[in-house]
Amino acid sequence: MTKKLNILVSGGNGLIGYSLCEFLLEEGHNVLVGDINLSKFKKKNKLFKNLYLLKVDLTKEKNFVKLLNFAKLKFDKIDSFINCSYPKTRDWGKGLLHLEQESLNNNLKNQLGSLLIFLKHLSKYFLKQKSGNIILFSSIYGFATPNFNDYTDKIYSPIEYGAIKAGIISITKYLSKYFRNKGIRVNCISPGGIEDGQEKKFKNNYRKHCNSKGLLEPNDLRFLVKFLLDEKSKYINGQNLIIDDGWSL
Repeated sequence: MTKKLNILVSGGNGLIGYSLCEFLLEEGHNVLVGDINLSKFKKKNKLFKNLYLLKVDLTKEKNFVKLLNFAKLKFDKIDSFINCSYPKTRDWGKGLLHLEQESLNNNLKNQLGSLLIFLKHLSKYFLKQKSGNIILFSSIYGFATPNFNDYTDKIYSPIEYGAIKAGIISITKYLSKYFRNKGIRVNCISPGGIEDGQEKKFKNNYRKHCNSKGLLEPNDLRFLVKFLLDEKSKYINGQNLIIDDGWSL
């Protein structure tokens, strides 16, 4: 039987985050979601009895403290934290030749800087607790370059996206060493492209680099997260685990 865990999820209303939350609830865990948008959780679902929600903007430091305090109020301890947050500006993804400094700064601050500040507060909690499990999400573009010929005028991989995701891999490795002998694990998952209504031409181009499926679905990531939450993976630490149907080979 799966051990019941108390899991804090940032960005749980997103494409990957919501799928994971549903799965974790199916597995019998207690799940607390912090997100600026909680619309997907408004529908009726019998799984939601073990769900706790806090509508909060996680680009602001004061709200990290608010979220942690809320989690401490609901749970006797926080076993794990999963970061699925992906706050981006409205003009996200304009392309290298059209980058604007203010927009770039905001995206770097909100996606990477805010994560570091939240991890600062979470680290203090886990160090005091003497245990914790952190799972971050990067991307194949955190360690590999896009195949630019796969893209079209309507879909493009921004240079800042790869920079941010590479930063998350670096944070994972840094924290793993920083927490050595402290009972705290940190790992990262780098998925390949996720199905999200992309145009058929891009899907077909992307599929040529993969072994069997091409673009993944959010549900394809569930069991890797389950493995990292399990005690059996306790000696996996500081790793970037790739799930991409062979795209990066």
